[in-house]
Amino acid sequence: MKRLRSRKDDGGSIDISPLIDVVFILLIFFMVTTTFVKDMKLDLERPSARSSTRASTKAIRVYVDRGERVYIDEVPVKPWMVESRVRELLAGQDEPTVVVVTDRRVPAETLIEVVDRCRLAGAQNVGVITDAEEG
Repeated sequence: MKRLRSRKDDGGSIDISPLIDVVFILLIFFMVTTTFVKDMKLDLERPSARSSTRASTKAIRVYVDRGERVYIDEVPVKPWMVESRVRELLAGQDEPTVVVVTDRRVPAETLIEVVDRCRLAGAQNVGVITDAEEG
């Protein structure tokens, strides 16, 4: 009497563990290389402009609130300290860029003083963030 053995067919199964490893490595790569821009939590009403362009994510951000208080890296600074603080932050950058985030009710004199101090610190490009721009 012959016994019939059932054979297991292994040709139809696919091992997906290497695929999962690759997906996790790609996820980690994109998480590490992505830069996030975190704006301060100030109640600002930005000015508007039709000719606005997106700001660089590597730009140093200087904030001026309604009370004409100046912040750099979420640290309050006196207006006369802006130049030295920005100079420290710009050291070693290829394209020194500063972006001023301000409220539309800030007097032009204060805004011009902050922009001027940023330029004196060595910033080649100084811009003002507007309503149409969210970068």
